[in-house]
Amino acid sequence: MKELLIATRNKEKLKEIKRLLKGSGIKVLGVDSFKGLPEVEEDGKTFNANARKKAIEISTRVNMLVMADDSGLEVPSLGNAPGIHSARYAGPSQNDDKNIKKLIKALSSYTGAKRKARFRCLICLSKGKKVIRMIDGKVEGVIGFQVKGKTGFGYDPVFIPNGYTKTFAQLGSKEKDKISHRALALAKVRQAILKYFQKYR
Repeated sequence: MKELLIATRNKEKLKEIKRLLKGSGIKVLGVDSFKGLPEVEEDGKTFNANARKKAIEISTRVNMLVMADDSGLEVPSLGNAPGIHSARYAGPSQNDDKNIKKLIKALSSYTGAKRKARFRCLICLSKGKKVIRMIDGKVEGVIGFQVKGKTGFGYDPVFIPNGYTKTFAQLGSKEKDKISHRALALAKVRQAILKYFQKYR
């Protein structure tokens, strides 16, 4: 059995990754499937550092391939905030609604190019202490003036990808999975995962 452990407790993120790896023949597991795995503190200064730390720390405790990602929203006009603090932008509670309200308020006087934003996803594949692959995926867009749509999570209801007039939350998972930052990163890392299993199994 080809098994991949995703170093996350975020159920929505895990669900999205399972969809994106569907048909690969790989069984995707979350850290909640194992007892005693720690909550890794994301104290790095970059998405890269956080993804790498999570993958390595979890993979030293299980004898299997581990994938960790650190994702977030960057708004250049806000100095690339919320960035690595995207999940806790409005405080430690990881409340999507509060995060969005804070972002909309921060951009309330901005129009046009000042509302440009991008979602980024850094993925690290690790086995033991060895980093097998680092992958970067991103999608450019703008921040809308109000919340629209009911699907997805995080900043999906206010992020409008370039070339579209609807937010990720309006587009729905089927369309989002074709163009999202995580989809683009996973399209690359999927090949690395398959090559790993071909080589070691």
